[in-house]
Amino acid sequence: MKLLTLCALMLLTPVAVLAGLTPGDTAPEFTLTDTDGKEHNLQQYLQDGHVVVLEWFNPDCPFIKKHHAHAKTMNETYAAVQDGKVVWLAINSSAEGKQGYGLERNRKARLEYEMPMPVLLDPSGEVGRKYGAKTTPHMFIITTDGKVEYNGAIDDNRSADKLGQTNHVAQALHALLRDEAVPVSMTPPYGCSVKYAQ
Repeated sequence: MKLLTLCALMLLTPVAVLAGLTPGDTAPEFTLTDTDGKEHNLQQYLQDGHVVVLEWFNPDCPFIKKHHAHAKTMNETYAAVQDGKVVWLAINSSAEGKQGYGLERNRKARLEYEMPMPVLLDPSGEVGRKYGAKTTPHMFIITTDGKVEYNGAIDDNRSADKLGQTNHVAQALHALLRDEAVPVSMTPPYGCSVKYAQ
């Protein structure tokens, strides 16, 4: 009975949740509101000629703290490319009652981590599931034609306290801004599981 139920759920689950988006796939459209009440529409950013970076975010995840508190990986990566028409959006898909949920918690975290990028709230998990976001952080880079160019980890060290030698997102962004091929377009994401609603 349990096997039949599992199979039925798999049939009903969108492919993006099971497999995630692969480079070259069209990025799902979305509009989400940030902790300041501002709406962000992916399609509008793309139409305005921006490359968009998505970072799945949970302020209480040790792997997010690794890159936002113990080091400034995300802020520094963004600072190096923001003049090249790059938009960076952190998205929190934590459901009510789960770790990292809530407007006030994320407002406080944004100040605490000195984040220049907005934090968008996705408590239903709809956007996270469309992208197949699995971990915090889980990184996506979307080019101006609406295609996923990179999907995966921020760097190549999966520990919760040590930085990697290769920042995959920085490497991909710098290649894109020089009109060069992205050297690595997909890596396994690592971190805490995204705290979706059941």
